[in-house]
Amino acid sequence: MTNHTSRAGLERNELYAVAREFEEVRHAIAGSYTTNSLPDLVTASHHLSALTGLVKDVSDQVLFRADDNDPGLDFGPVIAAYTSASAPAGRAVTNYTEAFEQLGFLHKYAEAPATADLRDARQAAFDVTRDRLDLTVDSLQEAFVTLRHAADRIDGTPPRILAALSRPASRENSNYRVPTKLPATEPIRLAYMPVSRHVR
Repeated sequence: MTNHTSRAGLERNELYAVAREFEEVRHAIAGSYTTNSLPDLVTASHHLSALTGLVKDVSDQVLFRADDNDPGLDFGPVIAAYTSASAPAGRAVTNYTEAFEQLGFLHKYAEAPATADLRDARQAAFDVTRDRLDLTVDSLQEAFVTLRHAADRIDGTPPRILAALSRPASRENSNYRVPTKLPATEPIRLAYMPVSRHVR
């Protein structure tokens, strides 16, 4: 098993890497439209695929750590970072799918004879698409910042103290590990899980 220092470093680097994925997708989407233009359906399809991939990456990161049975490591701060990022990631997907629907409408009627009603409908679709794309970009930025800030906070202990904490004799004192000496009568619960009550 890796020691406290190296494992904290691995977790921090992984958070940074996932944050960069969000930033790359945000940059691609932000560069695909302007005040007067929208992405085509091919580009939008690639973007939607990338967005759903981000959500899967976040859920996989949580699953990997939630399924880790090592009693000596507390993945709570890392899991919290990924689950917090899942909310803006989900909003990004929701907003982009709404934009995607409008792009489909514009594509469907691109060659239709222009009538007053159709012109109004096209303009409305264009405006909705731009609005949803803006919201998507904002949500991706929020997820990026969430992950970056979490990574910055992961074990900010000075290196010399981390080295001391990683020694077997002092490992219990690390704020990144679950204390091994717990009262025998107290069950181990996650902080957000309520105490079960027996119904009589």
